[in-house]
Amino acid sequence: MATTFYSQIAANRRNSFLLAFVVVALLGALGGAIGYGGSGSAVGGALGIALAVGVGFIAALVSYYAGDALVLASSGAREVTAADAPQLINVVQEMAIAANVPMPRIYIIDDTAPNAFATGRDPSHASVAITTGLLTKLDREELQGVIAHELSHVRNLDIRFSLMVGVMVGSIALLADVFLRFTFWGGLGGRRSSRNSNNEGSGGLQAVMMVLALVLAILAPIAARLVQLAVSRQREYLADASGVELTRNPFGLERALAKIAMDTEPLEVANRATQHLYFENPVKKAVGGSSGWFATHPPVLDRINRLRELTGQAPVGDATQVLNVRAPGGALGPVPQPPPPPGYPGFGPRG
Repeated sequence: MATTFYSQIAANRRNSFLLAFVVVALLGALGGAIGYGGSGSAVGGALGIALAVGVGFIAALVSYYAGDALVLASSGAREVTAADAPQLINVVQEMAIAANVPMPRIYIIDDTAPNAFATGRDPSHASVAITTGLLTKLDREELQGVIAHELSHVRNLDIRFSLMVGVMVGSIALLADVFLRFTFWGGLGGRRSSRNSNNEGSGGLQAVMMVLALVLAILAPIAARLVQLAVSRQREYLADASGVELTRNPFGLERALAKIAMDTEPLEVANRATQHLYFENPVKKAVGGSSGWFATHPPVLDRINRLRELTGQAPVGDATQVLNVRAPGGALGPVPQPPPPPGYPGFGPRG
């Protein structure tokens, strides 16, 4: 059956929700095992599940309202208007109309490495951050592809979705760490109550649950992190396919992927806590390499070849092979930008 962006969108959405369910199940299983192992009763197990999921939900709620501001501040992003970057604003407006979402707030990161990310809790509270390197190294067609990709994250609520999964993963790691520390110091070991001394069956089950809790406390954070990264990769595929739906032109996005992945300049403001947000991983780049279980993004070559499937083109073995492929009437040259106002980092002394 022919591959279309509609089938890619449907498949990746199903995979993402399945992976997210696994994370919630891991959190509940860890809480239930700890609750039953510590109390020796089903009520304790149920309470453990409720507390574990509840803590994860509260943490997600806090991040829901404050997460985007923290990410933008840590990235050194400054908000711009049409007077500062008219061509950029124009491209974002075009893609926002195509995506049928409100115009997001636009931020620029003063860094010569080409990259971008979107953040926010919903389309009405969304922001898109673009590096100065992206504006100078990509032409208009390529910039449209990147912006369409980022606004697809906004339209598909990927930022909210990834935030919730990320917080759940963090909750699993926190719960496991607390349990292991508590157990190590004999907190639970010394609480084996005498009420179970005459009930070997119940005591045996409690011991089994304690062992299970210990195993989960060690393995669940690793498994949850792997699932989080798998979710991130699925959402990148989804945003690529959705971006093609908006632009009706996979060529600009293909070339943008190749150019950004091959650029060797490091993005100074990026770190391992924010790397999954970006269009392409700014921390460790490997053109055409294997993604690995701990990769935040799929291999660039895999993303490019999935886009080529949409137009019935043969796959390529090297990302450089798509650099000269253009849609009819595609724009040439970098997007013209006015010089930034004086006084910003990297652009001369303050006036």
